[in-house]
Amino acid sequence: MARAESNGPIGQFLEELDTPVFAVGFFIAAAAVIAFVLWPEAASGYMTSVNDFLWTAAGWWYLVAMFALVAFAGFLIFGPWGNIKLGDEDEEPEFTFLAYFAMLYSAGIAAGIVFWGPAEAIFHYDTVSPFIGAESQSAGAAVGAIQYTFFHWGLSAWTAYVIMALPIAYFAYRYDAPLRISTVIAPWVGIENLDRPIAKVIDILAVFATIGGVATTLGLVGSQFLVGVEWITGVSVGDLGTIAVITGLTVAFTISVALGVEKGIRRLSYFNMALFAVVTVATFVLGPTTYIMTVGTEALGAYINDFVTMSFYTGAAENVGGGVSGWVGGWTVFYWAWWFSWTPFVGLFIARISRGRTVRQVVVTGVVASTGITIPWFATMGGTAIFLQENGRADILTVISELGEAGSGYPLFEALPLGGVLTGLFLVLVTTFLVTSADSSTLALGMLTTGGNEKPSTINRVIWGFLIGALASLLMVTGGVDALQQAAIITGGPFAVIALLAVAAMIVTFSSHRPLFLREEDNVSLPSPEPETSDRDAADADPSADADPSDD
Repeated sequence: MARAESNGPIGQFLEELDTPVFAVGFFIAAAAVIAFVLWPEAASGYMTSVNDFLWTAAGWWYLVAMFALVAFAGFLIFGPWGNIKLGDEDEEPEFTFLAYFAMLYSAGIAAGIVFWGPAEAIFHYDTVSPFIGAESQSAGAAVGAIQYTFFHWGLSAWTAYVIMALPIAYFAYRYDAPLRISTVIAPWVGIENLDRPIAKVIDILAVFATIGGVATTLGLVGSQFLVGVEWITGVSVGDLGTIAVITGLTVAFTISVALGVEKGIRRLSYFNMALFAVVTVATFVLGPTTYIMTVGTEALGAYINDFVTMSFYTGAAENVGGGVSGWVGGWTVFYWAWWFSWTPFVGLFIARISRGRTVRQVVVTGVVASTGITIPWFATMGGTAIFLQENGRADILTVISELGEAGSGYPLFEALPLGGVLTGLFLVLVTTFLVTSADSSTLALGMLTTGGNEKPSTINRVIWGFLIGALASLLMVTGGVDALQQAAIITGGPFAVIALLAVAAMIVTFSSHRPLFLREEDNVSLPSPEPETSDRDAADADPSADADPSDD
């Protein structure tokens, strides 16, 4: 570290690198950018082919894996392992609950929530899921549309992040393991052996998935920002403008990066949550309040009642060619893959801020509380969009056909009282959530490519911010939303496997509340089980027992 400091920021950057992980991850990201610059049609065609195979032939795997994670999260809440502390037994949480929840929610799927909140339900209202089986733009379609938004953005969406975070935080804060994804294999290889090739492969896959997942979000929400600018000003930015705007947003989150977690992400997260609440409440009060409550309540009941069936629904009966149907593949499989592609960076970020909390606290906050905030948003935005469309007060479907999904929110807010104010607030919300998500993702990429450093150098994070911003811009220019969805499905696949590996790590470790890789030759101090003899007898039997294992 002394050498790094003497050489300044560049020396620190070079000193901290986990070279294999950084080099391969950088090469993959740079190669993707170059491919879309030089051969956009070929690159888009290849992505389409891989994507089509994954969601038709392997879509069932995403569904089964996600349900397994949800079931395990339920066990952690109600089972005996919920009391396990992520840190020393007497350690207090690093952040207050309000700060913890605000950062967790803002870094999670909140940016995507802003994009799809006004758009998804109106889509399902027009093109109804085969599972719902209602007539297009009917009352049944309205309930089913909001029901599916709850399903796609509720318990399942948040569970994958928490499951990935828990074993990493447990090993990091109890046994000083590195904060990186490969830590989930510690029960089998030992903490001292997390530099093996298999660990490097997992971390490289994590970098790959994070790049694809975050580029998807940055592209989607960036397009929403651009459409908002066009909607308000009447000026189209074009392809070069798209790249310029995404570059500007990248600079914005780079500033937040430089401020760090305590000043940057935490403060911006407070602002995000406050503005999110204002927009939700204002839309609920100024919009069709009775309709929102009536349809939202029925949709919530249907979501709870049909959750298991929806989790395993593939639409195969409606698909002549077999496999997962186009509707399920284009929506549910896409979302599950998107959440899996986000598990490396959101999981790492949640692990980073969860020190001192119990397993139950993390799961309840990350899954139950986050879902509790998300459902009112989708009920309000989806119910308002459907009501305005049905009553002819806003032709949101026509706007979507002309401007894409990114344009759905602006006619919605414009049709309400104080529409101009709400539109402006919505545009600010889009921007700040995007900055927070991009900020936390570059923090995670920095941690992954520096061997688990909790505070990677600013240079490292700026490099990843630039690459993700460039890739998002090119995906938007060459393929739009379809290309972004394809990137998420492709990069999320491997992490469905890694997430289940995280479950196995917790089962192996939590079952006796001590890792099973304890061996005499391991240079790691781990807690011992409750002794059956007195402390004096233990000391007489082993003079080295005077050392307190918790000191490590």
